[in-house]
Amino acid sequence: MVGPLTELRERLLRAGVAPRHVRRYLTELADHLADLKANEERIGRSRAEAESAALVRLGRMDDLANAMIEQHQFQSWCARAPWAMFGLVPVVVLAGSYLLACLILWSGWSIFLPGTDTPFVRLQGPAIFYFGVGKLIYFGAPIFTGWGIGVIAARQRFYAAWPTAGLVLIALIGVTARVHASRPTIPGGVGHISMNYAFQLSGLFHAAVIVLITILPYLIWMFRSDARLILRRK
Repeated sequence: MVGPLTELRERLLRAGVAPRHVRRYLTELADHLADLKANEERIGRSRAEAESAALVRLGRMDDLANAMIEQHQFQSWCARAPWAMFGLVPVVVLAGSYLLACLILWSGWSIFLPGTDTPFVRLQGPAIFYFGVGKLIYFGAPIFTGWGIGVIAARQRFYAAWPTAGLVLIALIGVTARVHASRPTIPGGVGHISMNYAFQLSGLFHAAVIVLITILPYLIWMFRSDARLILRRK
């Protein structure tokens, strides 16, 4: 992509324009710029002169940027409702993941361990894989959800407290969530799976580890984006 258009993309993303609208807008501008450059070359200008003249005819970057930024329908939900995108939605995703993990635990208990007082026993055969999937979802949900927050924030070039607040919230929920298995109420029946949240000071360290693991890819992505933009300007 042409250098000025690359800078325009970064400016639009940082202003809150949704990435899909940015891609479409820059594709249209790139096509228009190519046509202008071809017209300039046909009248005898060199390639460098044609490119400079085409950029002038395309318009000032400020005007091109404002044409999108001032239209609020092109704003992403990260800009419109950051509290929802980085707070409510991740919590709902995490809750859904925990629900799925509990369903796997409960169904595995009824399928592979009928009549036992608890599903937390030594496993054999296919039960190892079945319960392993549930464990992966349960323990990995905060990290995967945090990575999702980071990807969304990085794609939107979102520099704000909201992504960090979302990561901290998810980490705290992750370290306080506890799964409990209740014995069957009737002989040979299936027990009950429940969850509660208990905070302990030792959980602060684990929460900090989760935040560090989840925020690291976001920081690397943003650093690389800034570095590429600086190199292009040079």
